[in-house]
Amino acid sequence: METIKAIFLTVLISTLTFQVNAQKKYTVDSKSTFEVAGTSTVHDWTMRSTEGTGNAILIIKDSKLSGINSLKVILLAESLKSSKTSMDDVAYEALDTKTNKYIEYVLKSAQKVNENIWELVGTYTIAGVSREYKTQVNITVNNGAFKIQGSNQITFADFEMAPPKAALGVVKAGKDLTVFFNLYLIDYAKNENVLVIN
Repeated sequence: METIKAIFLTVLISTLTFQVNAQKKYTVDSKSTFEVAGTSTVHDWTMRSTEGTGNAILIIKDSKLSGINSLKVILLAESLKSSKTSMDDVAYEALDTKTNKYIEYVLKSAQKVNENIWELVGTYTIAGVSREYKTQVNITVNNGAFKIQGSNQITFADFEMAPPKAALGVVKAGKDLTVFFNLYLIDYAKNENVLVIN
């Protein structure tokens, strides 16, 4: 009887250890990029930022991604910059950055389509308004770091914003926008910017 108990305990501990080891915490690396692209009555435009932060809990088996338990990304709205300060100012006004300083994404679910393609369902919060989107992303791994690439088509109206205007209304942004992201997730324990206490 004692032998059976010992075997059962060993199996239970091994199983729990495997489950713990399979889940790993990751953080958003500083080389991640975020872009918002749109049109106007004069020219196309792009705003870009590299100042996103966030974290994820991934399920790793045999050095491959087998599940995404959580993912949260936060971006300071005024870190988005174009080539023109005047355009940035009207964009920040539309985003109401004085009240809503951050753009946020929170994952709700993730489903694997094939080896590299995943379908994510998550909530964007922009200008204080939250909307849920389905996003198909490409995920690759290199030296233990995961790169997530994807985009979403959104509109100003989705987030209750009016398209920005400039030059007394002569220049007006189009209603459609595209959000692009290249997200790099690195092992939380290996992130040089994170203090790890053993």
